[in-house]
Amino acid sequence: MTAGSMSKGANLAVDAGVVRAELSWAVKGGGPDVDASALLLTEAGRVRDDGDFVFYNQPRHTSGAVTHLGKQDVGGVMTDTVQVDLRALENGIARVVLGASADGGTFGQVDGLTLRLLDAGGQGELARFEMRADSETAFIGGELYLRQGRWKFRAVGQGYASGLAGLATDFGISVDEEPPAAAATPSATAPYAPPVPPTPPVPPAPSAPSAPSTPAAPPVPNTPPVPPAPSPSPSGPRPRLTKGEEQLPVDMRKRLSLRKEQVAVSLSKRGAAGVTARVILVLDASGSMSFLYSGGVVADVVERMAAVAAQLDDDGEMQAWTFASNAARLPDLRLGELPEWLRLHVRVGEISLFRRSKKPRKGLEPGQVDMRAVGIQNEEQKAIAEVRAYVRETPAPVPTLVLFFSDGGVYRDAAIERELREAVEEPIFWQFVGLGRSNYGVLERFDRLPGRRVDNVGFFAVDDIRTVPDQELYDRLLSEFPSWITAAGRAGIL
Repeated sequence: MTAGSMSKGANLAVDAGVVRAELSWAVKGGGPDVDASALLLTEAGRVRDDGDFVFYNQPRHTSGAVTHLGKQDVGGVMTDTVQVDLRALENGIARVVLGASADGGTFGQVDGLTLRLLDAGGQGELARFEMRADSETAFIGGELYLRQGRWKFRAVGQGYASGLAGLATDFGISVDEEPPAAAATPSATAPYAPPVPPTPPVPPAPSAPSAPSTPAAPPVPNTPPVPPAPSPSPSGPRPRLTKGEEQLPVDMRKRLSLRKEQVAVSLSKRGAAGVTARVILVLDASGSMSFLYSGGVVADVVERMAAVAAQLDDDGEMQAWTFASNAARLPDLRLGELPEWLRLHVRVGEISLFRRSKKPRKGLEPGQVDMRAVGIQNEEQKAIAEVRAYVRETPAPVPTLVLFFSDGGVYRDAAIERELREAVEEPIFWQFVGLGRSNYGVLERFDRLPGRRVDNVGFFAVDDIRTVPDQELYDRLLSEFPSWITAAGRAGIL
């Protein structure tokens, strides 16, 4: 059996007890040496110790559940394989990240990079993910993860500019910062220092031999809602000071400060430290989203996205739209007014079967949208068109990043594709995030659609965004935006 190629962010259930993750690429002279690896992670998204890293220098996990089987050259195609016995994984292991590193070059120099998931019991190919890369020297091809007692596979396709060391330290592995020059380390070509292993965030200070001499560290990662995450190095990226931040409640301000640091780390991994952008938020308000609104999931998403806007643009504001049958612009989200904005404007669409008057509903507070006018169906193309018109009418000196959240049910494929194809020549990158398993139509396939000068669309979906740690969410959210900035600049779009 041969599986069809998966799109980035797609996932599927894995029923096999033992699987093999086979990384393959075309052999060519002068290209980098590629190595597969695996990290065993807890629910917190971290390894328990260095033994949870399986790679060429540590080819077998102590539990015997994960083994690096090594390379094979068959007819000009090289493979490197990791085997995972899902039945033998220890309690507490919730994810197995399937990574790779390139030594002596970048993944952009590697042709035919593909990750296949195989049933080791001889039942054939379970999944295939064909990947594209640019300047990355480390890559996460996919991951096996446990969800409600069942193992699943997700196609990730996230790159790092910091090599194997950057990938490893991001998940809590201790890596020697100054390896011997002769050692065959994939991190030797990293263009910048990777984030250091987790330490409390401190403001920049001279690189003294012993660290904790800084007086007033801003936010410390002790807020319950925010899981631990790698901190930027003292000489690395810093969170921007944002207008209105001081007006927030203390607990929200602490979460925001830590999340801004995590956004800065995500940007640095892609070589985009210090980049600025206008951020626009688009929220699906269709009827199927009602549970996510009533359960506080959408409000939490908005708060997490406020950190992206605060780090990328220090004016303290973010434009926002809601949509279902129709699109409607919401009042700008000013950071200092975040709690009140969440109360007033995070609302699901409504329908009134007998509504004839177009007068606003009684009881609406100033600035609130009458959600009966928004409706309950899915018309993504209307929101895309309105955002495009806004960007044309209010040009900015920086690119625009659109964070577009939907729970699927996409059926206007042709209209959506037309809007996004036309938007290729505009200074906008569209990052779509799927909330739950559903039909995302053309959004899932857009990465593979030909005929565009630059790839202006990113997409991934998560089963339950509440379970995704902040650092992982920001890594995935910002994985393609920096490379689009580079490509759009070369194409004269920016």
